[in-house]
Amino acid sequence: MARWRWLYRDACEAALFQAELRGWVNCSADDWLAERRLVTLLDHADHYLFRTRSQAWMRRHVKAEGVWEGIGKAGLLLTFHWGAGMWALCHASAAGMRGNMVLAAPGGRDFIGRWIFGRYVRARMRSVEMALDRPVVFVPGGMQGVRQALRRDEQVVVVIDVPEDQVSITRTTTVLGQPVSVPAVLPQMAVDRSLPTTVFYMGIDLQSGQRTLRIAPLGESKDPQDLTDKIFAYFDELLRKQPAAWHLWAEAPRFFRARADGGGNPMEKKVMNP
Repeated sequence: MARWRWLYRDACEAALFQAELRGWVNCSADDWLAERRLVTLLDHADHYLFRTRSQAWMRRHVKAEGVWEGIGKAGLLLTFHWGAGMWALCHASAAGMRGNMVLAAPGGRDFIGRWIFGRYVRARMRSVEMALDRPVVFVPGGMQGVRQALRRDEQVVVVIDVPEDQVSITRTTTVLGQPVSVPAVLPQMAVDRSLPTTVFYMGIDLQSGQRTLRIAPLGESKDPQDLTDKIFAYFDELLRKQPAAWHLWAEAPRFFRARADGGGNPMEKKVMNP
């Protein structure tokens, strides 16, 4: 199926164009597109596998590198729109983490006239809630839910590689050798509240299908810029290692740019769905 040219055609062609423009297609276009489609297909499949498979399936097919730290303590769990994350959430919950996922509320122009798409998105959000055993925190208007989760000594889960026009306050870091504006509120919150931060992401062996979860606890930080740089250093490494596994290549013009910091609260605006 990953070799079917018509599958996800528009999104795939837009992603390939942006990746080629930035020099991150290091194989034939057909191979790059097949890898992108396969990662997308597996990401969707994991939603259904989670609903129909047990913890035993996860133990057989998910290999974890690193351990979850900060169980029973407030903290931030940060990941990226790369690879597939459903089983990572399930793994965190099984280890004792109590994550509250921050997601954009389903609605708006993307859902108009797309009944099946809307049902799928809501079903996937329900899977996230089931995996974490916690309700989703919807944005805009999600800061109260974030604060409540932290007061309960639980964790907040955020997919942090969002375009700069999705947030109001940004900080500049470097990704693929280019200055990029990224969300500033969460790293600042981690410093102000002495919250331990963990970066996690799940890749896929495209030959065997094995999922590999990598967990990188960063501990507490005293400098929001240093913490931001550390977080996005992991993202930079992922893009360099397996660029086709990034789901937001079509949005690259919105992501790969830097701007002056603005006022307001980025958690009160829309963020991308995982």
